[in-house]
Amino acid sequence: MNDLIIRDLDQGLLTLAFNRPDKLNALNNAMYQQLGDLLLAASEDPAVEVILITGNPQCFTAGNDLRDFLDNPPSDLDSPVFRLMRVVMGLDKPLIAAVSGAAIGIGATLLLHCDQVLVSRSTKLRMPFAPLGVCPEFGSSLLLPRLLGQARAASLLLGNTLLDGEQAVAWGLANALHEDGEQCLAAARTLARQLQGYPQAALRISKRLLKDSQRAELEATVARESRLFIECLRSEEARTVLRSLIKD
Repeated sequence: MNDLIIRDLDQGLLTLAFNRPDKLNALNNAMYQQLGDLLLAASEDPAVEVILITGNPQCFTAGNDLRDFLDNPPSDLDSPVFRLMRVVMGLDKPLIAAVSGAAIGIGATLLLHCDQVLVSRSTKLRMPFAPLGVCPEFGSSLLLPRLLGQARAASLLLGNTLLDGEQAVAWGLANALHEDGEQCLAAARTLARQLQGYPQAALRISKRLLKDSQRAELEATVARESRLFIECLRSEEARTVLRSLIKD
C-alpha cells in the first residue's frame, strides 16, 4: 500500500488520514479501495477499539477526483467506492470524524454514517451532485430528509447549499465546533479515548441498536442510488459537465 491514506494505530485507537494534499485529498479508486481494505481489517482486528477518520488541518476531502470519474467511473456495485460504502455501513466499532476545511460530495455524505462528527470553523460542507450531473449517494436521499426535514435536505441535494462548521452543528450534521483543525483533531482523540474507556461489547451493541431499525432500508437505498449514479455518470450530460471542470 502507498501513503494515500495514513494509518496509525495507537493503543486501540486507529486513525486513518486522507493524504493527497496536492489534490485537496480528492478520492480516487485507489483511495476507495485502500480505505475499504483498512476499515474491513479494522472491523476484524481485536486490537482496534475506535476508528478516527480525518484529513489535514486545511482539508478533509474535496470529494471524488473528477478526472477519475471520467477515466475510471464505477461500473457496478462491486466498484471500490460502493464497496467502501458497504464496509462503512457494516462497522460495529465507533467511527469518529474530525473535519476541517472542505468536505465535499462523498466527503460530506460519509459523515452521515459516523457516530460522532467534530468540525472546525473552517469546515465547508457541500453536496454538489445535481450540478455535476449525478445523483445523491451513500444513502443521503434517505438520511438527510429524516435528519433535517425535506426543505433543508433539498437545499443541500438540489440547491448545492454550502454549510460552514457552525451551520453544520446548528443543523445537526455535526456534534461539536472547534476553532481550528488542530483543536478539532485533539478533541476527536479525547472523545475516542473516552469511548475506549467504556465496556466495548456494550458500546458495539448500542451502535447496532441505533443502526438496525433502518439498516435494510438504508442498504436498499444505497444500492438504488448507486445504480442511478452509474447511469448518470455514463450520460453525456454528466460527462460534459465534468470535462468542463477538469483543469489538465
